[in-house]
Amino acid sequence: MVNLTPKLNPKGWDEMFSNDGVRDSYSQVLHTLQNLNKESLQDKQKQASDFFMNQGITFTVYSDDNQGIERIFPFDIIPRIITQQDWLEVENGIKQRLEALNLFLEDIYNEQNIINDGIIPAALIASCPHYIQEVQGIKVPHNIHVHIAGIDLIRGAKGEFYVLEDNLRCPSGVSYMLENREITKRIFPDMLTSNKVSMVGNYPMIFHSILVSLSPRNVANPNVVLLTPGIYNSAYYEHTFLARQMGIPLVEGRDLVVNNNKVYMKTTSGLHQVDVIYRRLDDEYLDPLVFKPDSTLGIPGLISAYRQGNVAIVNAVGNGVADDKAVYAYVPDMIKYYLNQEPILKNVPTYQMENLEEREIAFSDMENMVIKETNQSGGYGMIMGNKATQEELDNAKIAIAANPRNFIAQPIIQLSTVPCLIDGELKLRHVDLRPYALCGPKGVQIVPGGLTRVALTEGSLVVNSSQGGGSKDTWIIK
Repeated sequence: MVNLTPKLNPKGWDEMFSNDGVRDSYSQVLHTLQNLNKESLQDKQKQASDFFMNQGITFTVYSDDNQGIERIFPFDIIPRIITQQDWLEVENGIKQRLEALNLFLEDIYNEQNIINDGIIPAALIASCPHYIQEVQGIKVPHNIHVHIAGIDLIRGAKGEFYVLEDNLRCPSGVSYMLENREITKRIFPDMLTSNKVSMVGNYPMIFHSILVSLSPRNVANPNVVLLTPGIYNSAYYEHTFLARQMGIPLVEGRDLVVNNNKVYMKTTSGLHQVDVIYRRLDDEYLDPLVFKPDSTLGIPGLISAYRQGNVAIVNAVGNGVADDKAVYAYVPDMIKYYLNQEPILKNVPTYQMENLEEREIAFSDMENMVIKETNQSGGYGMIMGNKATQEELDNAKIAIAANPRNFIAQPIIQLSTVPCLIDGELKLRHVDLRPYALCGPKGVQIVPGGLTRVALTEGSLVVNSSQGGGSKDTWIIK
């Protein structure tokens, strides 16, 4: 039997253990684990690794010389459990947040009342590289700009949830959430049933229904496609997985053509009009006639067809202005402005480097700050003050002073921990959570679970797979 004694996260919240012992939500799981010997647990971990290898579940890590290295996605077999009560707070908070962010995007690309009323500085929006002037005034179906969102959450020292960032462009990772559940079904089939774990497997069906509902044509079977940059993209596995799960064609830009402001897919039986494009391609590559003229990934004339309302693009073009890390600081103000409500989920306190007073506060306490570039993702362009050398901190100050709009600073928050099976033993590791929200004409639906990302390196707070992180199955227990 595996000997488990309660361990605590001395600087924060542990999801399995409290000062009083094992949390009720974990009692059945811990009982099951205690009845397994070390060899059985290691065998289950090997089963999981073999499954991911055989399924080709990979991601790409890019080195300093921009060389891509293909890796199997690390998976830890010990689930991360969230109670129904805690999940209700997450669900309501994300729904509120997305309602405000959708209203913001509709406003910022049309009347811009939030700027005119002095809530958000005009210069902040104008300087955002992902504010796309070319889509100003385009009416999107049902005024919905965000159809799928991955909202990154962390838990603070008392277990309270914070929003770390909003991913509103092409959020990734949902395939790992679904595959994590599949492997759990194989290695712990009885635990899922006995713990009354909410299902996540209906995600593709819900999302496909939303995509169909966005069709500009009133036809029985709208033509929906998934647009991928191709096999060299780091998330290509996910593109193929989702296309297969939803039963829609996986296409590249060369498979589509625009004729008379309508998009068509090339097939062996001729051209078929495309109604909805779920794109996994960044804005700047979508249409070489509007954005990057040397892009071979997009479709010439796509934005013209989009402007005419002849094709829906998911997520909408230009969403990056709403998940810019400098704009993130204003989301609580958006909620108050558009909804006249107090935010249910808090932001992490954020210092704007363009504000001299806030910059001085950050500079005076750099060792306890995380410095982020406002338009980077995947853990790139980030400096953890408590791990950085003095030279790195000094260089960061120089870079910030040269281009303050490009940076924010946030106090380092000790992420919650969950035990992980490492080298045959349970060890505490830090985690975050990315729930996936789907927005359609009937409202927001949030899959009861999400992708729990794990910082597998001891003491690390960086959970991104690109930085050596892994994942866990996430259970919402009824």
